[in-house]
Parts: sequence; structure tokens; C-alpha cells
Amino acid sequence: MIKKYLLVQIVVLALTKLGFAQDLDTSLDGIPQDYTYDLMADRLNCIEQTVPLNFNEKVYSFINYFINRDRPYTREVIRKSSLYFPVFEKYLAKYDLPDELKYLSIVESGLNPQAISRAGAGGLWQFMPYTGRTYKLHQDWYIDERFDPEKATEAACKYLKSLYGMFGDWELALAAYNSGPGNVRRAIRRSGYKKKFWDIYRYLPRETRSYLPQFVAIVYTFHYASEHNLIPEQPLFMMDYDTVMSQGFLNLKVVANLLDICYEDVKQLNPALKRYGLKTSNGSYPVRVPSEKADYFRSHRESIHSNALQGKKKLEYLARNSVGSTFGRDKLLYRVRSGDVLGIIAQRYRVRISDIRKWNHLRGNLIRVGQHLSIWVYPGTRIAQRRAAPPKVELDLQGRKLHIVQPGDTLWDIARMYKDMNIEKLKKMNNLKSSKIKPGQKLIVG
Repeated sequence: MIKKYLLVQIVVLALTKLGFAQDLDTSLDGIPQDYTYDLMADRLNCIEQTVPLNFNEKVYSFINYFINRDRPYTREVIRKSSLYFPVFEKYLAKYDLPDELKYLSIVESGLNPQAISRAGAGGLWQFMPYTGRTYKLHQDWYIDERFDPEKATEAACKYLKSLYGMFGDWELALAAYNSGPGNVRRAIRRSGYKKKFWDIYRYLPRETRSYLPQFVAIVYTFHYASEHNLIPEQPLFMMDYDTVMSQGFLNLKVVANLLDICYEDVKQLNPALKRYGLKTSNGSYPVRVPSEKADYFRSHRESIHSNALQGKKKLEYLARNSVGSTFGRDKLLYRVRSGDVLGIIAQRYRVRISDIRKWNHLRGNLIRVGQHLSIWVYPGTRIAQRRAAPPKVELDLQGRKLHIVQPGDTLWDIARMYKDMNIEKLKKMNNLKSSKIKPGQKLIVG
């Protein structure tokens, strides 16, 4: 059966490319095949609004993927769209942005509010931690607002509006959303300052080259889902909720039990809450509960909070000791130098190697000279001083002492190695016009 299905699909795709498959319906599972390459182009042209929907072979291949090869995934994101599209549409309208940008979140996260990429991007709109903080998305051990549909969507709208202001072109703005404005500007320069996505296409990062075609394919698939028999039987809808304010520590499992609701419902309503407990240091934090339970929570707030202190010590212990936790720590930035390994750096800052890997999204122990590492230490931690390697010196024919520059050396480092030496004196002795030096270079030091 599988071989027969594959053979049918190969024949259908070949006929589609030749323009002969418009009236075919030869699928084995009810997949309609009544489309041609030209029909798809015409359909996209009919639905194009503000964001260009250019059609070509690459877009065609992604459309084919969504409507044929991974139909379960496509049906699922269409089913989930009823949960999040009302939120997207609200904020897109608020910031006067094209409504079709709501489909971008599908390319980013597949409408999974707690999706995390290998690079550490998170949420429906896949914000990196730094970018999220730039747009005021709070992140700590208990809370990550990159996962909050409302707050993350508003942040994404602000970012998209900013990117469009930079480039004045929606295709370039979407490319910049994926790879960053710097990569798009670099591609523009390398292309000879062309200003259209498909003109700079080959100069963009590989992932970004497929990003816009996927977006166009998703737009097509959603608009013509019924024509391809992709409408799910039961769309999802968000339950009605209200917001109650929480202060201090709150065990959400206990709250669910006291309100006689399912803890899974509390999790669904509050995807930004990473743990079963919530702790706020200053002020209060909004927690979503089913609408019919909000008044009960407010009228019994004191008793609920007193009962919901269970598990506080356990969570605080986990917060301090879980791998990669930043709870109660201060961030330092460390620049890797020659001879460094993760074990030595971990020992110096009194942290675990696994912590450094988690903080910096490292898969192994490989680090490179010049790389910057985020290190989180507890306030008051005594940091061991880095042992400086003995300087490598030799004498020239005139008896002058020469320092051989090592990888990672700077003039400031070298000047500290020798008595009565400073950077200006070092530069003058060696006729240096700048502070730039390179490994293997020999500098007069005495």
C-alpha cells in the first residue's frame, strides 16, 4: 500500500508540474489533487494584501509539504489557530500592522506557546532572551513572559514595526525577524545594494532563505484549507478567564485544588509560569483563572494564599540548585583566553560546568579564544584569580629582552608582566601606532 501511494504521488506531482493535474483525485486517503502550479499562483495573487506573496518553485515545494506530506501537522495548527489568532489580530490592529502577519507565528513556533529552539528562542514568537528583555518580557526562574501569548504578541508587533521602519519592505522585515537586521544588511551589501528579498536571497543565511517561502506557503494553506480537505473537525477555543493578583509565593497545584479546577487548565491559561509555584519579590503578578472561579479567589484570597505556601522550600531549593538556574545570582561576562577550558572557568567562579553549558547553550565542552560566556554567580562570591602563564621571552643580538606575543595577549596584559612598564612606553619602544598585536609578534620589553 505504501509503495502504491508513493507511486501515485510521484505521478501526480509530475503531472502537476506539467499542468495536467487539475482534475485528478487519485489520492488514497482522500487528499484532493485538483490543483496545478498555475492555479496556485493565481490563488496567491487573489489573496495578496499588504505583504507580497511571490510564488515560485521554492514556495510551491513548501505548499506541497503542508497540503500533502504533513497533513496532520497542518490540520493541528489550523485547529490551534482559533486559540491564538484573536490575540494576534487584536495587537496587529492596535499597531496598524498587516493582518496576514498572524501567520508568521506558525513558521516560528507551530503555535506552541512554550516552544524553545536549540538556540534558546522561546514562545509563540520565538524571542531570544536578550531581545525579549529589550521588549520588557520579564524572565526569571519562575516566570518567562516570552511564553505569554498577550505580552509576547505585543512585543512581536513592536519589533516587526521597528524592522519595517528600518527596511521599508515587508519581505526584508520578515527576513530580519528571522536572522536579525545585521544579516539582512550584510546580504544587501554583498548583493550590490539590491533591496528585494529574492535579489539578495543567495546571500542570506540558509534558514532565512526558507523562512519567507514557508510564510507564503502557510498563508496559501490557511486560505485554501477547505479546497485541500484540511479543515479540522473540532477547532480549539480558549476558556473564559479572569485575572487575579498574586503576591509572594503561590502553589498553583494547591490553588487548582482549592478552586476545584484542573491544574492542566491553570497551566494552559498561564503558559508564562514555568513552575507549579509562583514567587514574586516585589509587587504582585497577574494569574489567570477560569472566569467562574475569580470571585471565589478574591473573596478567599487570604486563606488561599496561606494554604498555597506548601512546597515553597522545595521550589526554592530547586531554584538555587537546578542546572542553569540564575535564581539569586548576578551575571558576569567572561572572555575566553588562551589555555582556558570549561573546568578551569567553572572552578574559578565556583559554578558547575553543566551550569556554564546551560547558560550559554553549549552542546559540549568546546570553547574558543575570544568567545564571551555568561557566568551567573551569587553575590559576594570570591572569584579565584586567573593564574597568568609565565611570559615567553628571548634576547636579540643586541641583548634586548623580547616578549613573544601569545594568543589572547593584549598590550595591557604584557605591560603588567614587566616592572616599570606601561602601554604608552611599550608602544613607543616598539614604534606601534595602535594597540593591535598578533600571536608570534616580538616586542621589546627591556
